[in-house]
Amino acid sequence: MGLLFMFANHKFIKMLNEKKIVVVMPAYNAEKTLEQTYKEIPLDIVDEVILTDDCSKDNTIAKAKELGIKEVLIHEKNKGYGGNQKTCYNRALELGADIIIMLHPDYQYTPKLIHSISYLIANDLYPVVMASRILGMGALKGGMPIIKYVSNRCLTLFENILLHQKLSEYHSGYRAFSAQVLRNINYNVDSDDFIFDNEMLAQIFMKGYEIGEITCPTKYFDDASSINLKRSTIYGLGVIRVSIVYKLCKWKLMYSKLFT
Repeated sequence: MGLLFMFANHKFIKMLNEKKIVVVMPAYNAEKTLEQTYKEIPLDIVDEVILTDDCSKDNTIAKAKELGIKEVLIHEKNKGYGGNQKTCYNRALELGADIIIMLHPDYQYTPKLIHSISYLIANDLYPVVMASRILGMGALKGGMPIIKYVSNRCLTLFENILLHQKLSEYHSGYRAFSAQVLRNINYNVDSDDFIFDNEMLAQIFMKGYEIGEITCPTKYFDDASSINLKRSTIYGLGVIRVSIVYKLCKWKLMYSKLFT
């Protein structure tokens, strides 16, 4: 039985290694949580790790180099959460990635799901995979504030209606893409702020791609990144705007650079 398991596991790894898997980590003040996150990344299948530091005020860069992360990109000025991701994805594509996994370095999401997420894309089951905190009871068990949970559910319902989809959530920061998807959407015109995530998903749906989901536990603690009430409100209004623009463009009643 042990030999059978080893053989099966070897085949699993070999199969995934036919695809170049790159993990990208958009970092901002992640010194305290970076090591714990990085050490859980399954380097048996991950070929490259890219960390982009968005002008952190702590020792994120030094910690990344101490851990041996070879691809450390540094913004001299803060470009924002969306701007940080653009740098990550552009570099991953330059390195010839087949599968790109965006993982926050704040340890709010476990890297232990990378095997499962990669499998879905490597086997052409889905071109995009989201790790959902809402499937199951992961969000509330992990300490998601009730106001964030309710807001998440309301915004997701609104988006599902206007985008004609059935995702459990649109707001997870743990997501993976095939390189083909990233090359076929113009994410570089998206916002440099938090609404980038939502604009990108709308572009993916506009191109006709499907998004798979996998349930994901989450952790809310002092050192995990979180946006304040004001930024959350701006983000929520942005989500509503993106959904309405998507619908109007789908009906050909409006033009937007997001969907060209």
